[in-house]
Amino acid sequence: MSEKLTKLQEELKKIQNLNHITSLLYWDMKTIMPKEGFGRHSEVLTAFSTDCFKLETSDELYALVKELNAPCEYESLDDDWKFIVKRMLRDMEESRRIPAEFFSEMVQAQAESSVAWEEAKNASDFSIFAPHLEKMISEQRQKALYMQPDKDPYDTMIGWYEEGMDVASIDRIFEELKKELIPLVKDILSRPKTEDARFFRPTDLNAQKQLEKVLLRYIGFDFNKGCTGESEHPFTLELSANDVRVTNHFQETNPIDPMFSAIHEGGHAIFEQNIKPSLDGTAGGSCSYMGIHESQSRFYENILGRRKAFWIPIYGELQKILPTFADISIDDFVKEINHVRASMIRTESDEVTYCLHILLRYEMEKEIFRNNVPVSELPVLWNQKMEEFLGVTPANDAEGILQDMHWSDGGFGYFPSYLLGSIYDGMFLEKMEEELGSVDEILEKGEILKITAWLNEKIHQYGSTRLPKEVIEKVTGKPLSSASLIRYFKEKHGK
Repeated sequence: MSEKLTKLQEELKKIQNLNHITSLLYWDMKTIMPKEGFGRHSEVLTAFSTDCFKLETSDELYALVKELNAPCEYESLDDDWKFIVKRMLRDMEESRRIPAEFFSEMVQAQAESSVAWEEAKNASDFSIFAPHLEKMISEQRQKALYMQPDKDPYDTMIGWYEEGMDVASIDRIFEELKKELIPLVKDILSRPKTEDARFFRPTDLNAQKQLEKVLLRYIGFDFNKGCTGESEHPFTLELSANDVRVTNHFQETNPIDPMFSAIHEGGHAIFEQNIKPSLDGTAGGSCSYMGIHESQSRFYENILGRRKAFWIPIYGELQKILPTFADISIDDFVKEINHVRASMIRTESDEVTYCLHILLRYEMEKEIFRNNVPVSELPVLWNQKMEEFLGVTPANDAEGILQDMHWSDGGFGYFPSYLLGSIYDGMFLEKMEEELGSVDEILEKGEILKITAWLNEKIHQYGSTRLPKEVIEKVTGKPLSSASLIRYFKEKHGK
């Protein structure tokens, strides 16, 4: 190993240490921090985040990375380190354009915005969050222009979350899906349905937390490398491949949603726990492509978790843990978890209408960044699109524009990754069954870990070292298309 590479690894360790601290501060802020502790907490988070940013963009590190990209040094590196130093050079050249003072102010504003969003949601009052949202929009637009001054800001934001994607490419793939999906959803929603009140009986919260751990272990989450917590909005946080944390939001009279939040976040966490150890703490470690990441969480949640075969080996255990399900047959349970409804809440929606929730958010973001719609008009526009896409209108801000946390920390461009993930899943499923055989047969035998191992081998181990397009082509051998997902929906829900 060259002296320069050794020096780079030492510098990356310093950055990793600071990232570890900021991640722990974020975890604490979202899970157990008392309300009055926010002021000091946000100061410390801002300070450490700024120190990390300064180190990541320092002249010394930049010079070292440039030297390692020189032909004589670059050719001596293995494939992983070639990716790492090349990616670091590109990222540093963009990040170094962001003024340190602006970055510090942005981190502070994000922390304040997140707290304001939670307060606004609980009060169902958009006016509490509106000024913070305006700031997030302004700062993220400016950040994008600093990093890529010659590019449309929203295209840049989409690229932050799914490299290689932009508005034009997403429009093409989403329109292809939308054309088939809207008539299918209208057909399904026109069929008579009855609500089963048994699924909404008060259910012990501690029992729900016990079931969460059972589900996580069942799909392959390693509790020696992870833990669980509670937050207003479920999320996954990766400190390293050996410390991946998931949160959930439990509801006394709705035990099904936390089950699927557990499976969803477990999919994210399994991905992070199974990246090659040699990539840990580098630009190749973790996975920065959110479409690929969401494909894994949604594969477990929907492609696997909504099948009867998934539950056959464990439904008896579920009934023991949750006695309120003792009188509910597995067939009735499976019918309920596949019930297609025009739901107000994205995270509570079924796998089909969920796609429309994402299309709505994507169109909202285009209105914000392409058409400059004022923040004051966004709640009304949101409600109009809910009526257009799903035929329902939110009764208040909490079940409307305030339901998601993503915009509160400036996560514009993230929402399309959810739908891209579902589109990827249709393609992954077809290839998996081609290589492993019937997924239903595997699940009925309780051998879900065979599926987890396949995903570990084909996708997880590579972290960020394969771009989304490369992942799709290497795993499926086909170019990106929504055709597989459309077939899946029609075969399952068209009946």
